[in-house]
Amino acid sequence: MSTLAKIINRNILRETAGDRFFERGKEYFSEGCVRGLAEHDGTITAKVAGTRDYRVKLWVEEGDLEYSCTCPVGADGEFCKHCVAVGLAWLNPEKERKASSKPAVTMNDARAALAVQPKEALVALLMEQAMEDDRLRQKLLLKAAKQSRKGINLNAYRNAIEEAVDTGRFVDYHEAYGYAQGIEEAVDSIEDLLKEGHATEVIELAEHALKAVEDAIGSMDDSDGHMGGILERLQGMHLAACRKARPDPEVLAKRLFQWEMNAQYGTFYGALDTYSSVLGEKGLAVYRKLAEAEWASVPARAAGDKGGFSSYSRITDIMESIAERSGDIEALVAIKKRDLSSAYSYLKIAESYKAARKRDQALEWAEKGLKAFPHNTDSRLRQFLAEEYHGRKRHAEAMELIWAEFAERHGLENYKILKTHADRTKDWPQWRDKALAFAREHLAKGREAAKKDRWSWYAREGHSDLVRIFLWERKNEDAWREAKEGGCSEDLWIKLAGLREEAHPQDALAIYQARIEPALNLTNDEGYRRAVEFLRKVRGLMARLGRAEEFSRYLEATRTAFKRKRNFIKMLDRALPA
Repeated sequence: MSTLAKIINRNILRETAGDRFFERGKEYFSEGCVRGLAEHDGTITAKVAGTRDYRVKLWVEEGDLEYSCTCPVGADGEFCKHCVAVGLAWLNPEKERKASSKPAVTMNDARAALAVQPKEALVALLMEQAMEDDRLRQKLLLKAAKQSRKGINLNAYRNAIEEAVDTGRFVDYHEAYGYAQGIEEAVDSIEDLLKEGHATEVIELAEHALKAVEDAIGSMDDSDGHMGGILERLQGMHLAACRKARPDPEVLAKRLFQWEMNAQYGTFYGALDTYSSVLGEKGLAVYRKLAEAEWASVPARAAGDKGGFSSYSRITDIMESIAERSGDIEALVAIKKRDLSSAYSYLKIAESYKAARKRDQALEWAEKGLKAFPHNTDSRLRQFLAEEYHGRKRHAEAMELIWAEFAERHGLENYKILKTHADRTKDWPQWRDKALAFAREHLAKGREAAKKDRWSWYAREGHSDLVRIFLWERKNEDAWREAKEGGCSEDLWIKLAGLREEAHPQDALAIYQARIEPALNLTNDEGYRRAVEFLRKVRGLMARLGRAEEFSRYLEATRTAFKRKRNFIKMLDRALPA
């Protein structure tokens, strides 16, 4: 029995994917979405037709099932529905693949055929394929670049990087993973050079690649953050190369400072600390000198000042890092005092003093911040100051601050914070009454506003805040009463339905039934799946209520009304067959 056969089975697929992805993968398999299934040298590969074609690989490594998929979910490291579909296709529904489903020629047959070909034929075949496959062509060019008699041809590596990042057009979300994989392959070639001892060359190539990748980010949809991982990898490679090659520390310091000041995506952020052992005293001295010269041109900022030049925060971070290395708290505060344009600026100074065990100065700066920004201030500043007041037994002042925060930003999270602070003085019941009364007063104003503006927050959320609060307090009946009186968000209605299924099935039934048609009107597979799940809930609740025959009629009416939605009908037939 092969290693794959020992590891892969339906239970492993379900356990690895979870019930939701497993069921969706089973649907993809049943609908024949798996194409080009092949197995070679312990690896299964296939394409799965979804929103677009996705490539899946399954293999066993150190006794565990490993996997990859080019879909967005797979790119995040999840064992997605496409992986499940390929696993099931390999297993076949009966666990053993039918003879009729086996390909006439396998990859092992292809390997055996290649093994008897003359070298010239194989080279010709590879060259022919390379002219059609950009990635393969670059791999061959880089192999040739390393074997040059004049040493490594760095231009070939630069060209490989530029070709990988330059598509000549915008890369959309669905193409982003494959695009990033092409760049990763170019980065792999640089990493190979580092492993082979070419550290000096890697320093130059890593910086070239970092600049190219930063420029490329603006021409793609990188919602899933693929490029951030590549930037991080290149920076790690650059540091490792610097530790091996030991470049001129003063020259390196100048380059790192320029990178940190001008890079768009935080490249080499915190280089002073990260590269300190490489820079040594000479390099660190140059870095400090450059930073101090830049800092001299930074204007002070006070309350009300906005904007400022783009590198303001970068040079501030660098100067703070220099001060922190010196261990001089007053030097650090002097840096932070240059920018007092926000409540958070005061908080950072207060936190620095507190970390240095200078509690009086910490309190003083927190109070200054609150005085400068008394309304709609930073919630973290209020909480910091409240903690300081509690520590000095000034509980009334602490509660005044926390109440101000709740009054400005009432909701469950600040309700929890209010309770945490009120519990210290054991007077939560009074504060709870006050908070609920305030919330109801706010809802009354919202209700009046909704009469004039049907798009107001109240029209969308209703009594959601109170529903969340009562659910958190496990006062489910109170939560239900608020929802019935003023409505709430969709997620809360579904949560309430789940809570009422046992003792109040009729209430839950009404909620689920009301959401079936809106889900179907979304006209996409996700909406159809939600509708099917609601129908399952309805079936179970009607059975408990002795209305099974009514559900049969209801289901048939639903089928008839939405018979044009073929994907929905397919899902319905699998989940609730007639």
